[in-house]
Amino acid sequence: MEQYRILAINPGSTSTKVAVYQNTNPIFLKNIKHTIEELKDFDKITDQFNFRKNIILQELKNAGIKLELIRAVVGRGGLVKPIESGIYKVNKKMKYDLVNSPLGEHASNLGGLIADDIAGSLPNAIAFITDPVVVDELQPLARFSGHPAFQRKSIFHALNQKAIARSHAKSVMHKYEDLNLIVVHLGGGITVGAHQKGRVIDVNQGLDGEGPFTPERSGTLPTGDLIRTCFSGRYTKEKLLKMTKGEGGLVAYLGTNNAYEVEMSAINGNEEAKIVFEAMAYQVAKTIGSMCPVLKGRVDAILITGGIAHSKWFINMIIERVHRIAPVHVYPGEDEMKALAMNGLMALNGEIEAKEYV
Repeated sequence: MEQYRILAINPGSTSTKVAVYQNTNPIFLKNIKHTIEELKDFDKITDQFNFRKNIILQELKNAGIKLELIRAVVGRGGLVKPIESGIYKVNKKMKYDLVNSPLGEHASNLGGLIADDIAGSLPNAIAFITDPVVVDELQPLARFSGHPAFQRKSIFHALNQKAIARSHAKSVMHKYEDLNLIVVHLGGGITVGAHQKGRVIDVNQGLDGEGPFTPERSGTLPTGDLIRTCFSGRYTKEKLLKMTKGEGGLVAYLGTNNAYEVEMSAINGNEEAKIVFEAMAYQVAKTIGSMCPVLKGRVDAILITGGIAHSKWFINMIIERVHRIAPVHVYPGEDEMKALAMNGLMALNGEIEAKEYV
């Protein structure tokens, strides 16, 4: 097999993860942390472009990485328009939408922009994004909200959910496209997807926090109370948005978005921490249960991944409520860097065809 070097770039709100792979072998991994002080002077996410790109290039230089050997630069996909799952070449239309996102700002928007800039400076490299958070494979019934003024959208942890689903399918000697799975990503945001034969036909909208409450998102709130609060005159629009995303969930109840900290506090006898932690697991389990009828009861497995999946207590509270639906498999943490690189490798090898963003 021909040997390819692939650079993977994953910008987050307070970090930039960078990796270089030689085919499937990681030869460089770095999680670059960004302080609030470093980012405070940037008005928009895209204003951070040069700051983040230059740090990436410096880290690669420090590690002695020969950039001229890189054949693909794969960035985390941002808030482009809704698209099908797959790997996409970065083009002018995509770059325009990443800068002027139809869905808003997110650090992941920088992934494709930086990938394109770095690839453009190299002799033989192609820039891609793969499985952005706006992957949309919803079935028509899943788009109904209950009122024509509102349509449900697909925004979720597509990259990690798809990667874990494919990895699990391989481990049980099946194709992802032959299985029905419920996949749960437990992080700062929590998303639960119904994967039917390789397509995510229903999923909670994780960007705004629909579904269970999370370490920092309020989840689906009582509609009437939310509307009355909006018109109470006590809060600005900005404050209300913060209440639902950023200052909701564990932050609102306990003042921290650190699930491990909450778990330790509960173990040490904090009853409030204990019941809030249990309530979050309870809501995740309810959302998993809601995906069972989406798949008409035919569920081959429930897969749980993400950072909070490291908590055995939290996972056990979910499993005791959902284990009768299907076998539960836990894959703690996430490996988005490997998923980015592996998609780039498959595109270079011709195993999958890179799609054109239009």
